[in-house]
Amino acid sequence: MTTIVAIATPPGKGAIAVVRLSGPRSFEIGKRLIRAGALEPRVATYAPIADENGNTIDRGLVIAFPAPHSYTGEDTLELHVHGSPVVAREIVRAAMACGARQAEPGEFTRRAFLNGKMDLHAAAAVADIIDAETRSAARAALANLSGGLATEVGVLRAKLATQLEELAGAIDFPEEVPDPDRNRLESELAAIASALEELRRDGERGRLIREGLHVAIVGPPNAGKSSLLNALLGEDRAIVSEIAGTTRDTIEESIAIDGVLVRLVDTAGIRAHADRLEAAGIERTQRALAAARVAIVVIDGSQPLGPEAQSILDETAGRERVLFFNKADLGTPVDGAPLPHDDVIVGSTRDPRSIAALRSAIATIGWGGELPDLERPHLASLREFDAVNEAIDAIAHARATLEAGEPCDLCAGELTRAFSALGHVSERAAAEEVLDGIFTRFCIGK
Repeated sequence: MTTIVAIATPPGKGAIAVVRLSGPRSFEIGKRLIRAGALEPRVATYAPIADENGNTIDRGLVIAFPAPHSYTGEDTLELHVHGSPVVAREIVRAAMACGARQAEPGEFTRRAFLNGKMDLHAAAAVADIIDAETRSAARAALANLSGGLATEVGVLRAKLATQLEELAGAIDFPEEVPDPDRNRLESELAAIASALEELRRDGERGRLIREGLHVAIVGPPNAGKSSLLNALLGEDRAIVSEIAGTTRDTIEESIAIDGVLVRLVDTAGIRAHADRLEAAGIERTQRALAAARVAIVVIDGSQPLGPEAQSILDETAGRERVLFFNKADLGTPVDGAPLPHDDVIVGSTRDPRSIAALRSAIATIGWGGELPDLERPHLASLREFDAVNEAIDAIAHARATLEAGEPCDLCAGELTRAFSALGHVSERAAAEEVLDGIFTRFCIGK
């Protein structure tokens, strides 16, 4: 295998830059670049660092990580130098002149996977940690990095293996091995199915923490949508005007609620009669509404409910939404009268209590107001969700077979399918295209 080199720190100037080498010739190349004696494993050594011709580039710390006790499982060398992009690039160039090659995106972590240092789930978690935009997302990714999901799934696979072994014995040696106890088998499968369902639910919440909750702010013109965006952000991000139709395009910003990233999209007011430019904005509003998981429907509560407001209420009925009757500070005809809906927040964008109530409503609808255990590993990739879904489906078919009174051995095929599907959640062997899809998410030096 070749020796690779890359800058492991972000682009631009900084206090330090880290250049990383990994592969069988790392230490050989290091001897040509580093003006120091023998390096003690995992001990930082201060030394001059030169190019392939012996000209000093910089002075810095050098750390050697002999295989297999390194991130990649190979001989690895790290050079911590001053954070000048020129210095870091010169060291990479010198290492390549001595026989290394430029690493591809994610190649260090890919080698860690191929060398058995981590499974695919943990490898993907590395990218999630790097991409995390909130503390909750970082904690959730860190839990996945521990490899605990493989242990949890392994326990479920072991239970399935036990059932398959009993069924195989009864099928192959019917005279010596009795059929498994039907009630016990049904109970075991019910427990496995329940555990998989919980795993899937936690995975959905984990995905929400990683990717954020998409919320579209919609409503008729001049209802206070942009004022609401500004109030939720705590800053004047959108232009606010009494002129209807001021917002012509979508505006996207993010806030954190309970540590979860919430991506807010302020949209153009929806009305039937609009000029060409405003109509283009309304079309974008409809796309943003369709893509959002939650809609905040803003209605001018100081006015009687008009046809445009009613149309938006009807359009968003049946989906996850928060209804906000704004401008209560101006007086509202809904005071003392029955509201058109039970789940309405009546208030004002100028009232902190209204904003707090809206944030609470977003959390309640978006993630039930209760976050999952961020210390527990959870499903992260579509591949893992597909594997668990297939296992759930297979076990459901097996349980239906038992409920129909069919012989227990007819469940063997479905249980084998479930066992095989769960093997894809954190297996170390994977198709090349799957590996490419995971590791191309990484930066060059990771």
